[in-house]
Amino acid sequence: MNQSDKTKDGLRKATLDYHEFPRHGKIEVRPTKPCVTQEDLSMAYTPGVAEPCLDIAKDPSLARRYTAKGNLVAVVSNGTAVLGLGNIGPLASKPVMEGKGVLFKRFADIDVFDIEVDSEDPQQVINTVRNIAPTFGGINLEDIKAPECFEIEETLKRELDIPVFHDDQHGTAIISGAALLNALELVKKNIAKVTLVVSGAGAAGIACANFYISLGVKLENILMVDSKGVLWTGRGDDDRNKYKKKFFRQTKARTLGDAVRGADVFCGASTKDILKPDMVRLMADRPIIFALANPDPEISYAAAKEARPDAIVATGRSDYPNQVNNVLGFPSIFRGALDVEATAINEEMKMAASKALAALAKEEVPDAVKKAYDDMDFSFGPDYIIPKPFDPRVLVWGATAVAEAAMRSGVARRHLDLDKYRESLKVKMDWSREFMRKIYIMAKKDPKRIVFPEGDHPKIIWAASELAQEGYAIPILLTKNKKALLTKFKELHHDAKNIEIVEPGNWPYLDDYAQEYYRLRQRKGKTKDGAVLSMENFFYFGTMMVHMGHADGLVAGVSVSVPSVLRPALKIIGPRKGGKIVGGMYLLQHEGKSYFFADSAVNINPTAGQLVEITLMAADEMERMQIEPRAAMLSFSNFGSVRSPETEKMREAVEQVRQLRPAMTIDGPMQPDVALNPNFRAEHFPFAELNREPNLLVFPNLDAANISLRLVRQLSNAHIIGPIMFGMAKPIQTLQKGTEVNNIVNVAAIACVDAQKIEAQKLAAV
Repeated sequence: MNQSDKTKDGLRKATLDYHEFPRHGKIEVRPTKPCVTQEDLSMAYTPGVAEPCLDIAKDPSLARRYTAKGNLVAVVSNGTAVLGLGNIGPLASKPVMEGKGVLFKRFADIDVFDIEVDSEDPQQVINTVRNIAPTFGGINLEDIKAPECFEIEETLKRELDIPVFHDDQHGTAIISGAALLNALELVKKNIAKVTLVVSGAGAAGIACANFYISLGVKLENILMVDSKGVLWTGRGDDDRNKYKKKFFRQTKARTLGDAVRGADVFCGASTKDILKPDMVRLMADRPIIFALANPDPEISYAAAKEARPDAIVATGRSDYPNQVNNVLGFPSIFRGALDVEATAINEEMKMAASKALAALAKEEVPDAVKKAYDDMDFSFGPDYIIPKPFDPRVLVWGATAVAEAAMRSGVARRHLDLDKYRESLKVKMDWSREFMRKIYIMAKKDPKRIVFPEGDHPKIIWAASELAQEGYAIPILLTKNKKALLTKFKELHHDAKNIEIVEPGNWPYLDDYAQEYYRLRQRKGKTKDGAVLSMENFFYFGTMMVHMGHADGLVAGVSVSVPSVLRPALKIIGPRKGGKIVGGMYLLQHEGKSYFFADSAVNINPTAGQLVEITLMAADEMERMQIEPRAAMLSFSNFGSVRSPETEKMREAVEQVRQLRPAMTIDGPMQPDVALNPNFRAEHFPFAELNREPNLLVFPNLDAANISLRLVRQLSNAHIIGPIMFGMAKPIQTLQKGTEVNNIVNVAAIACVDAQKIEAQKLAAV
């Protein structure tokens, strides 16, 4: 077996494991209301559930208020035209449909039930969808072959009063339409005069051609090619269904090669390698080539650019510029349609989505998006004609445009304040959910040396192996016996490659460390012999490695208490310049939302001034992670309802933060349930400056913070990362005793990024 086959086998196994573990498939159903008491049960089911049932029976529109209907989409397929796989049947198509559900949820927070219909009869598919339609707020038809897909969609759109959208047709058309508008602008060609060739007369090809006509391309300037050649009026076959018929025309062109000669635009929705470099060379000046077949395009990006360096090229692949990916379309289109309770997705809405994408590509690209794509410098031009799928603004721009078009065209049952709606979409796509992914990307760009004093611990070995393998950091493990540690690696089936192993007793700079520690602490009672003895403690030794520049950061605490790590750090490293204290916070992720708890690790009973410093340091840490901090100062009372030293210090802290950082969103003191309930806050405390749910929760003392954190973790399925330490002059990160391997990896990556920041600041100061 050659290396290529091994790689394919490895990828196949990884993909199958991804779908099978830790639980089968990619989706699950979770309740959105508590059901832990008898009262909960009586409201969730019998007898209480009768109340919404009776109301809905009287007024069906209330189903969107009392059930999940308004945010629920059916992804429906019969598996007859699965992307890149063909007619594999309904059951085999299920992983794809589940994947579509994941994308709906990830990019637009829309819930999905995937429905696989075991019939190739269009009428049976229509009947199935018609009968289940009351359950859903919208229908996404997927991977159904042409021409049946046209009949199915047309019939359902006519008969149902909810949006019906065949993504294989319209998704590709909408996104490539945006790309076409921008590409034509760059090559300075008039859309009404360009000649265009469409390769593929299936659902996507016909939909693209029709959409381009609505954008301004002339029908007479389009040549369509199917598997038999050019669609020309004298062709001797009966393959002229009503959807293809309009594209048959008088022409001397018979083959794809004939068709593209002198053409301005090529749009491929067919099969791989059908467009040859010699054909591309015969196209007009500054040609536009959309090779959209998946997974392999009609011509590769590299081959197209080599044949015609003046071409603008787009493919469906993520490893080249200008990826035409349907995820740029359907999530935001359905989001906008659902939110205005649209009866359909009409041409105006599709056009609005396409033009919104085209306009967004001309905007300055945020740093967060650049970092997600390895710091590539995106700007409007031949290699950037449509936004990137992971640009969170796509949802905001697309859904707002779709909602506005629905209201303007008369298919919306609900009218929205667009400014407020736009803001609600920003909240929905809080990019802090991508917290660790962004940290990993940043860490990999310049991995730093992170020392682990507990180098013999199995969890540290596991974490170090992952850090080295993924390239997030260069681990340094401290041990008394290197040979014994390497044996542990073998026993645990891990590789020590790219991991440094240090025996402090044999370290060549050990005497220098002892002398430097004595210098630092000689006026605080430390003797020379005591300094030498301290270096036998791996936590002191590891911290001294960071101080002396032999390591960039330290991570420890899996087997000891936090003070065991912080004590040497405070003595040797100390607070950052100008700082008086250090602090810590935890990131808690719950149901797609992120909250930072501060200070939940270090300061037992901070003063108002210390709370100010904690809040500002926590906010700085969040901003470095491209997360906008919105702080709530928590207390047992709301906005002065009870006056006590505890509430007064929180009030004073709020005022001081406002003075020091006027642009920062902060309010309090307030109770946590008030902080996390914007509607209640708006009704009862309309003066509150927090107009969105806070993501930085600052507690009055360590008791409140730590108890709250541990209760939430124990009683919910929240995921916690941390503690994340801040305020040290150099990166020192602590771990909770007994923490899991994934958290060690997370914290080490954060330490690496902290070290990058400190290095950048030093270089900037030179």
